[in-house]
Amino acid sequence: MKRKIGWLVFVLLFLGTIFVTVPIVKAQQQAKIPRIGILTLTAKPNDTEAAFEDELHNLGWVKGQNITIEYRRATRDTLVRLDQELVEMKVDILAARATPAVNAAKNATQTIPIVMISSADAVGSGFVKSLARPGGNITGNTFILPELAGKRIELLKEIMPKLPRIAFLAYGPDPAHKLFVKHAQDAADGFKIEFQPLIMKDVAEIDGAFESFEKARTDAVIVQTLFGPILGQSKLIGTLGVKHRVATISDGVGFAEQGGMVFYGPDALLMSRRGAVFVDKILKGAKPADIPVEQPTKFDLIVNLKAVKQIGLTIPPHVLARADKVIR
Repeated sequence: MKRKIGWLVFVLLFLGTIFVTVPIVKAQQQAKIPRIGILTLTAKPNDTEAAFEDELHNLGWVKGQNITIEYRRATRDTLVRLDQELVEMKVDILAARATPAVNAAKNATQTIPIVMISSADAVGSGFVKSLARPGGNITGNTFILPELAGKRIELLKEIMPKLPRIAFLAYGPDPAHKLFVKHAQDAADGFKIEFQPLIMKDVAEIDGAFESFEKARTDAVIVQTLFGPILGQSKLIGTLGVKHRVATISDGVGFAEQGGMVFYGPDALLMSRRGAVFVDKILKGAKPADIPVEQPTKFDLIVNLKAVKQIGLTIPPHVLARADKVIR
């Protein structure tokens, strides 16, 4: 009788352990699904986001299965609030696209790992101590976009050898705009070209900017990156460039395809894929402080011949020969 009672107690204890353990195991499995918060200034999904998610999939992270992605599409006014919202959700990683988003993430947390999908100058903006040893909770891509100003002016000089003056269209709310202006100013001085920076507070000022360019007889304008892929103004800028017969060049993704005259800059899709690689490394245990920041190695030249002709210019054959893509 005692044996039967002992056996019964054992069975009950065993079954109780199972009933208690199973929910705990399930809860632990659910808790292990990483959550990635993505802060961006783009109003809707685009090819760069698709490339980011596709690369995560290639690395074994399937959205909705073993990873969760929370997008927050911010404006200048909602950037800080939405970033704080992601922090309060206790995401495992904050991925930020564009310098203002990275800056907001930096100000919001010093503990959650931050991946720069893109940023203009990681060191100059104070995001990392150095490219080789970031030293904090931030790592990722830096586009070194300001330093490319010299190359863009060189391209414009090849197209317009007698180029006397050039303007730079900058976006004031972007903390990196001063770096862009400085590098463009230095490059223009090197070519002995008159330089006119125009710093805007809002995209509503774009029309007036091009009117001022025409009055000042400005021949060409370098357009800061954000105006295209982030603020969605490439088409308007391309149209105004043609209307006022001002050559336009930018490194904003899709600039030439949407009407701008020339695009010269990093391969944004490739950099988005590299952003996913940083996320993968951190999810597997690496610390942002120890992961070197990467710079682009591939740059594309895209020429919109339709815009070139409408402005009244001619692209030299040797420039066209170097183009990765020509839009006719």
